[in-house]
Amino acid sequence: MKTISYLVIFLISFGSIAQNINGKAFYESKTTVDMDNFGGRQMSEEMKRQIAERMKSMLEKTYILTFNENESIYKEQEKLETGTGGRGFGMMMSSFTPGPQYKNLKENQILEEHEFFGKQFLVNDTITNLEWTVGKESKQIGQYLAIKATAMKQVDPNDFSMARRRRRPEPKKEEVTEGEVVKDSTDKKPPDPFDEIEIPKEILVTAWFTPQIPVKNGPGEYAGLPGLILEMNIDRTTILCSKIVLNPKEADKIEPLNTGKEVSREEYNKIVKEKLDEMRENFRRGDGRRGGGRRFGG
Repeated sequence: MKTISYLVIFLISFGSIAQNINGKAFYESKTTVDMDNFGGRQMSEEMKRQIAERMKSMLEKTYILTFNENESIYKEQEKLETGTGGRGFGMMMSSFTPGPQYKNLKENQILEEHEFFGKQFLVNDTITNLEWTVGKESKQIGQYLAIKATAMKQVDPNDFSMARRRRRPEPKKEEVTEGEVVKDSTDKKPPDPFDEIEIPKEILVTAWFTPQIPVKNGPGEYAGLPGLILEMNIDRTTILCSKIVLNPKEADKIEPLNTGKEVSREEYNKIVKEKLDEMRENFRRGDGRRGGGRRFGG
């Protein structure tokens, strides 16, 4: 990678591209899963391969960012269902992943559609402006020169899309003295799955933006850099721009989202927490093993 003065390119780019910019950016998103962290050490390689194939539709997606200088819509590109994939786990994880997202940079507003256990919500929030650190590293992404920026992001404690297996110290082997009664391990209750996972408090976000497309936008919730974000690394997820269409003859109209019950971020997080607490309580009572518990919203 070469070292450049991004400020020089930034000024040249703004002088060469009209401010009435609009277009579409196509992104390929891929998330990796460490199978060994979730019991994969006991699986054969063939079983791991089969599970990875079933999860592919959840972990590899294509998104389209339709944007102008102030607004954007980011949503998953529709594709035919392949019929593979575990519906239960897929539906569970999709409940913690936002649907279409609308951003208004001028108003500092973001609207997100969420389907949470069969109920539609529209989260109305302000854009989280990360404290980006722009470095001197650059690389070519397609025909565009991209510059590296990093930031630390606080993670919501109820965001299970960031879940990972909790690392615990190896249990010590207990020495049994003469005459001591050994407890029967079968008396123990099955482990609580909620105790086996953890949500990191913060994660490192790496972005590569190009001043050659002077919009302070990017995929998903991300924005605020002096140029369109072309690539991102967020924990186990990599998002890479594969195609850009600038200033088409007929630009798509961008309008705020309006599907679902409108709630604030705080209200939505409270709803999620209450449901998770209910699920955990059901499991502790034994209902969770049978898929019991009352239906959400019922």
